[in-house]
Amino acid sequence: MKTDPDKLTKTHKELVHTEMSKVISHVQRQVGEWHLNTVMIEGCDVPFKYKRKKIYKKLVGQRVNLTYYAMTETVAGLEFEIMNVVRIRVA
Repeated sequence: MKTDPDKLTKTHKELVHTEMSKVISHVQRQVGEWHLNTVMIEGCDVPFKYKRKKIYKKLVGQRVNLTYYAMTETVAGLEFEIMNVVRIRVA
């Protein structure tokens, strides 16, 4: 099932969509039955996170289209801004 980013961003005003973002770092680790993926995008200091049931292909050096929203995550009592990815596609 394909999702249309324009339809998503119109329906959910907090979502942001970017295209052709270059991935400079991609880390995957298993958390329970999920694989937590963290992606760093060129020119952005905030990590983009998403979960998948299966291991995802390495994205370092790839250009991706992302649909995400900003949120904060508390680690050891400190708040960090992260981007929660709703949709990611290799461009």
